[in-house]
Amino acid sequence: MFHFNTYLFHHSGNHLLDFDDFTYIKTWRPRFFLLKSDGTFIGYKERPQGVDQLVTPLNNFSVAQCQVMKTERPKANSFMIRCLQWTTVIERTFYVDTPEEREDWLGSIQGVAAKLQRSEEQEEAEEDRSEPHLNHPRDKSMLDFEYLRLLGRGSFGKVILVKETSTGRYYAMKILRKEVIVTKDEVAHTLTENRVLQTSRHPFLTVLRYSFQTHDRLCFVMEYANGGELFFHLSRERVFSEERARFYGAEIVSALDYLHSVKNVVYRDLKLENLLLDREGHVKITDFGLCKEGVTDDVPMTTFCGTPEYLAPEVLEDSDYGRAVDWWGLGVVMYEMMCGRLPFYSHDHEALFSLILTEEVRLPSTLSQAARRLLAGLLRKDPKARLGGGPGDAKEVMKHQFFTGVRWEEVFLKKVWREHPSQLIKNVRGGKAGVR
Repeated sequence: MFHFNTYLFHHSGNHLLDFDDFTYIKTWRPRFFLLKSDGTFIGYKERPQGVDQLVTPLNNFSVAQCQVMKTERPKANSFMIRCLQWTTVIERTFYVDTPEEREDWLGSIQGVAAKLQRSEEQEEAEEDRSEPHLNHPRDKSMLDFEYLRLLGRGSFGKVILVKETSTGRYYAMKILRKEVIVTKDEVAHTLTENRVLQTSRHPFLTVLRYSFQTHDRLCFVMEYANGGELFFHLSRERVFSEERARFYGAEIVSALDYLHSVKNVVYRDLKLENLLLDREGHVKITDFGLCKEGVTDDVPMTTFCGTPEYLAPEVLEDSDYGRAVDWWGLGVVMYEMMCGRLPFYSHDHEALFSLILTEEVRLPSTLSQAARRLLAGLLRKDPKARLGGGPGDAKEVMKHQFFTGVRWEEVFLKKVWREHPSQLIKNVRGGKAGVR
């Protein structure tokens, strides 16, 4: 059932970002939007001729639990919708020709959202009545740990090295302030991180041991990767050998293959700062706040998020995108490892984005032919032509010449060693762990 429909002008570049409140501006585009009674809000380039002739929409999200705000900027008669899209908070801005049209839209959107809220509350009440006495094991609390030293600090909280008093085991406890998470619209990202960590089991992904909360804090107790950040090692050594880059790269590919094929998760935030090493020198991917769940070939993503220097061209172009963004991220990371610098860089975000969109990557002649081909393939602008961007996904990367001789089963079983563990730990003293 359609609740309301007419043309709106949609501001296609106004997305929530995860860095410095920067907005990458694009143009206003006329779209024909349909608001359905189930909260679905879908937009088409042109008005469909009838229900039987509906095509795939250009815009598709839900107004459930949304916030609607009037604004006269950047155009008169504008309004903004902020809502939760699966696990990501997004904003969309629209404008119409007259104040009356805007009031019609606001009334319809708020009416549908209120109806959905009442229905959800009724369902929750019925569930509570049907299962009044659920027994839960005792949760962990702050009192179950001894707090040893600060590992890292960020705008949302801090990471502390702790020891579980009952077992003597060491963990990294990530403590986030609820007030800051809500203020910065990071609730969805935090829930995603918790869910992905709880349900994922892979040797190169960080393991979540416990999670609990206090009245003002969220606490994630994770395994302690005491080999430090890959960023720390590279900053000290400036560049890695191709053999060492291959070792780390193979473990990252194995982890991404698991996320894509087993979990239907796209990571979206691959960068050196999110790559830790354990005491044996193996990779541990951390910080899953920007992950997108439920991604398949038929369900792309549209949210503009990530770290500026690592954003793929299709993200900047405000296009639908998929798993290939992770292979672009791998290309950037491996370029840094083998070349000692980013493939594209500028202090100015607009200039940086222009480089990513238009500049061909420069490959040092000191690299082997296989390494140059790998980087060129991973850093192709067109995601469909990118290495890993086809239906084979990770298998395309695994079969590349650069990884010839890699025994992927042994990689997964951590039978491939790069250096002696004691030497790695000796080298990392003074390193740190990061927190957003």
